[in-house]
Amino acid sequence: MGTIDYRALAVLDAVASHGSFDKAAVALGITQSAVSQRIKALEDASGRLLIIRGQPAVPTGLGQRLIAHHRHVKLMEASLDIDLGHAVSMPELAIAIDDDSLASWFPDALAALLAPPRCQLDIRLADSDSALQMVRDGTVFGCVANASGTPQETTAATSITPLGTLRHVCVATPVFAGHWFGDGFSAEAVQLAPAVVGQYSLLARFLAEQLKLDAPFPHHSLPVTAARRTCIADGLAYGLMPQRLAVPLLATDRLVDLAPGRTLDVALNWHAWTLDTPFTKLLSEQIVRSARAWLD
Repeated sequence: MGTIDYRALAVLDAVASHGSFDKAAVALGITQSAVSQRIKALEDASGRLLIIRGQPAVPTGLGQRLIAHHRHVKLMEASLDIDLGHAVSMPELAIAIDDDSLASWFPDALAALLAPPRCQLDIRLADSDSALQMVRDGTVFGCVANASGTPQETTAATSITPLGTLRHVCVATPVFAGHWFGDGFSAEAVQLAPAVVGQYSLLARFLAEQLKLDAPFPHHSLPVTAARRTCIADGLAYGLMPQRLAVPLLATDRLVDLAPGRTLDVALNWHAWTLDTPFTKLLSEQIVRSARAWLD
């Protein structure tokens, strides 16, 4: 498409980020007409549609690749400014991560990034499949994803680093366990007892491995770990919990292990674009270091 107009790419990024031409105009301090003109000029130059006009406005595949390129260039420019001793605005880094990791080991990685501030982090909750797609299309710089399950494609521009294993136990309150599992934790019982899940596939895998259950089971879906922990601790459901988060509750008998000695082990990988900048290198190093110190 010839010479790339980076000012127009900034407008494209803003439209995708804010979901509308009007909001992008306000964020950039220009008119809505100017936003439309720059997007049209980009589309004319590429000969392709870059933004699907709707509510919200979303980028096409090519549009997303151009946005990813724009964000990568901004990171490289920030790195060059550091080398030249220029004042540096904090670049934005988006990553996708599952809620169990965010509730357990990931906060340990934040200190080196946020104090003193070195970048602006945009953390997005996503299951493994969604997170991997975000990396592939350039929506995020990197993601934490399960190493098992769906085959994990990569590209020459991305890397995969093993992080360790996040171990889960299946727990409930003593009262809940006594009511629903008085005769034992069995396939018959779990087809009646209410569970709480973040990713249905994880508990389904645990029940298949431990109870040979290959059938639907009743469950509530709560996407946030803290909400699931409250649901379990209040005796409303049973479910999986990262083992290290469950240990204090098990030690004080607030929860019981429904399947003692049996765990669900989820191997995690870090997927990231291979951008050699101080921000991206530090981010990857801190995530890998924190994960390996916490995970099994």
